[in-house]
Amino acid sequence: MTGARFTDAELRRYSRQLSIPEVGMEGQRRLKEASILLIGAGGLGSPAALYLAAAGVGRLGLVDHDIVDLTNLHRQLLHETAWVGRSKLASARTRLEALNPEIEVVPYEARLDSANALDILDGWDLVVDGSDNFPTRYLVNDACVLSEVPFVYGAVLRFEGQASVFGVRGEPCYRCLFPEPPPPGLVPNCAEAGVLGVLPGIVGAIQATEAIKLVLDEGDTLAGRLLLIDGLRMEFRELSIRRDPSCPVCGDEPTLTELIDYEHFCGEAAVDERETPCPAIAVTELRRRFDAGEPYQLVDVREEYELAICSLEAVGARHIPFAALPDRLDELRKDEPLILMCRSGARSAHAVAYLRTVGFDNALNLDGGILAWAERIDPDMPTY
Repeated sequence: MTGARFTDAELRRYSRQLSIPEVGMEGQRRLKEASILLIGAGGLGSPAALYLAAAGVGRLGLVDHDIVDLTNLHRQLLHETAWVGRSKLASARTRLEALNPEIEVVPYEARLDSANALDILDGWDLVVDGSDNFPTRYLVNDACVLSEVPFVYGAVLRFEGQASVFGVRGEPCYRCLFPEPPPPGLVPNCAEAGVLGVLPGIVGAIQATEAIKLVLDEGDTLAGRLLLIDGLRMEFRELSIRRDPSCPVCGDEPTLTELIDYEHFCGEAAVDERETPCPAIAVTELRRRFDAGEPYQLVDVREEYELAICSLEAVGARHIPFAALPDRLDELRKDEPLILMCRSGARSAHAVAYLRTVGFDNALNLDGGILAWAERIDPDMPTY
């Protein structure tokens, strides 16, 4: 046999894996010679990176630009309490090299975007996508298809998860499954909707399994299939995905041949790009109006579970979830200020933009949301 050689310590480290017929010495050699790029060192990237490092993948790349926050630690097991405030890449590298000093960890302290994605992907065998937002997911898909690099997809929210493999030649890509992103603000992220810490562990481990199978060229991968996980009921379902011949990226006659502005494509910059910025009101002004007894409408567009943590019911907030707004416009008045609020001001900004398109020129965004209220008005209010 030719290729990478193993030390006695490596043979002992991987002995339980070497005894698997589908791995053996040749498979372990493939793993040692493999290079896998992980997008994100967070909830999905943590278990995926740990298992790939432990399995002996010779070269692991990590793309992240965030720092470790206390709210990360219930699910992002690459990081430790003592490392709060530290770069995620620094803590991830420390953890992975301590777990397996035989591997190489290549950090990319950057936010993946249209300008750098193709350069960062260059030279990697496959990608594990642990991103948590739609612009990055579409960017990863397009960059991988254009670079002919397969990638393992994963997503989590609350008790649910998804996993698949995209970018394999002749198989469907992410755009075949989701041709268009959802409307901005309609699908909450983990910070807004929450996630059970175990779920990223399950999905990230599945992503690592799929990546190892791709390297070994063994078994049936999730290419052409979407695995759906319901952790609350502990049910696993599977949907078949077909390649779309008219897909703009992987179709028979692709029309997307270079990377685009994905924030604009997903509508996430729509509010900022208005000729007039989203009209907003400060939490201090809301408090003044409340104390003065001035009329206003305050609408909380968060989800029901968020209200149980904290609310502004004491200053007149009433609950209309963001997704329900179009069906409940008759509950809103146009003759007095209409203030929309959420956790941080992001969802409510989209709500204001929508309401102004349907005639509510009195709609205002509570700048900074309930987090700003807790910071500036009520420091004893619990936050999340």
